Amino acid sequence: QVQLVESGGGLVQGGGSLRLSCAASGSIFSSSTMAWYRQAPGKQRELVAAVTSGGRTNYVDYVKGRFTISRDNAKNTVYLQMNSLKPEDTAVYYCNLNYYSGSSYVYWGQGTQVTVSS
Repeated sequence: QVQLVESGGGLVQGGGSLRLSCAASGSIFSSSTMAWYRQAPGKQRELVAAVTSGGRTNYVDYVKGRFTISRDNAKNTVYLQMNSLKPEDTAVYYCNLNYYSGSSYVYWGQGTQVTVSS
């Protein structure tokens, strides 16, 4: 059906930058809202950023001004540019696709680990 594959995670020092990528299979990417979530150990899954099919973006307050979500429909790929990283950003980051056509269809990637050292 739909497969989402994240990449770009790793270890980075505080204040550094990292760019996550999520490549999607299938034909519904351009019609879908794409989002990045993260989950740290012992914490709830948290929406980080989202971009609609029309290009509207939303961010959780904590990452505003530091993270940027973008999409390239020609490549079926969504990105999360993360700057000024903090140790509190350490988490597994998950790519999410939401396709709405009368009802919602949700797909998740496998996750990529982001670790920010102090």
